[in-house]
Amino acid sequence: MVNYMLMITAELENLTNLQPEGGCDDPNFSYFFKLKCGYCGEVTQKETCVSLNETVPVPKSKGITHLAQKCKFCSREGTVTMIAGQGRPLTQEISEAGNYSPLMGFDCRGFEPLEFAFGGGWKVESIEGTQFDGVDLSGGEFAEYDEKGECPVMISNPRAVFSVVK
Repeated sequence: MVNYMLMITAELENLTNLQPEGGCDDPNFSYFFKLKCGYCGEVTQKETCVSLNETVPVPKSKGITHLAQKCKFCSREGTVTMIAGQGRPLTQEISEAGNYSPLMGFDCRGFEPLEFAFGGGWKVESIEGTQFDGVDLSGGEFAEYDEKGECPVMISNPRAVFSVVK
């Protein structure tokens, strides 16, 4: 069993508090990433999707998990269980310092998460307090104009890493 923390960063211009629309523990937010088999090293061709509100029984166990899947190459089973309560929004201060903010924890058994894919369903606020909901980062950036603050706002260069948590 290895726990991973999904860490995100981006360049935020006149923006702060980037997070999923329902907060860091949004049960409806979908996380898309590839999986690497911990046994044979095979990497999935397509992203896998997990969210807090979708659970499945653990094979040959009484527990539940967010993803139970077999490796297509070696047929070994693995699970991914999400660990809520550890995420924080990405603030302008964290972004300007070149640091990453924790978003979601994952307990991975038999798999290693790779290549998080940014998509839709994000929210962010301007430094003047204007909320921007439904932000889509699948194109790698978001640009708007904050009429209240009378300034352009932008998210660019979103990046993510999965860090091993001890």
